Amino acid sequence: MRALGILTMRSASYLKYHELILARCIIFPIAEELTQELDQWLRSSGLPKLANARAVIAPHAGYRYSGHCAAYAFANIDPQRVQRVFLLGPSHHHFTRKCCLSKVSVYKTPLGDLPIDNEVYEELRASGRFEDMDVSVDEAEHSMEMHLPYIAKVFQGTSVKIVPIMVGATTPATEATYGRLLAKYIDDPANFFSISSDFCHWGSRFGYQYYEKKRGPIYKSIEALDKCGMDIIETGDPDAFQEYLSEFENTICGRHPIGVFLHMLKHCSTRTRIKFLQYEQSSQCKSMRDSSVSYASAVVTALT
Repeated sequence: MRALGILTMRSASYLKYHELILARCIIFPIAEELTQELDQWLRSSGLPKLANARAVIAPHAGYRYSGHCAAYAFANIDPQRVQRVFLLGPSHHHFTRKCCLSKVSVYKTPLGDLPIDNEVYEELRASGRFEDMDVSVDEAEHSMEMHLPYIAKVFQGTSVKIVPIMVGATTPATEATYGRLLAKYIDDPANFFSISSDFCHWGSRFGYQYYEKKRGPIYKSIEALDKCGMDIIETGDPDAFQEYLSEFENTICGRHPIGVFLHMLKHCSTRTRIKFLQYEQSSQCKSMRDSSVSYASAVVTALT
């Protein structure tokens, strides 16, 4: 359910503009209200801009649920040091074993336009590894959409471009291939990466009710499960992350973008450190009738 994200395109110019209208249970009536909301969350994080921040992992649920958590990722960005932002988000509705590129040239948000870097897109298309997603697929997918207002806000007043990449149901071997292909972009400090993922989707409606009673209440078991995965992600080891997913089958919807990104870090020349800064749940599950989604935000910094 896309409770807090509505994306529309003007049919007359659908190849030119990707138009975003963001909702928070109801549609934000004016950009100023959205700006105030984002400003408040960014300030409340208390985090400084990091000159060596190279990537973030952030949630993509509606802002009512994950906007506060997401601020702990985007607050780290120093906009003066970045020329383009690569977005890696999972596919929720379209099945493919590949990574997909957008057919549009500009994403429009209430806070400003975000043009796609066509030069980088040409390089990626030339590899023969990417497919173009239909505009209807682009419209339906919210995983990158929910990062756009934060990116537009943080980079206001700059000429930043974006490189959206929707990651399909990739195998570990395919994730390694894309990781090697994209690794060189990590080594350019003008590039930044925004990795989109929520964490555990728990409850019968998600078909997942893993529960270790020794952890106490269900929500504590969910937290322990998520934090085990977060600890593994912090090691930067894509194989260990895959083993964790195989063992626990945690419903991390951005597991494929994270897998690709971990392989990128493995094959790039830049030494990095991944650190999770915030963890939240949409609600606290106490019975098997309950449900929740978990959110986590991390920053990836370059080491000297």
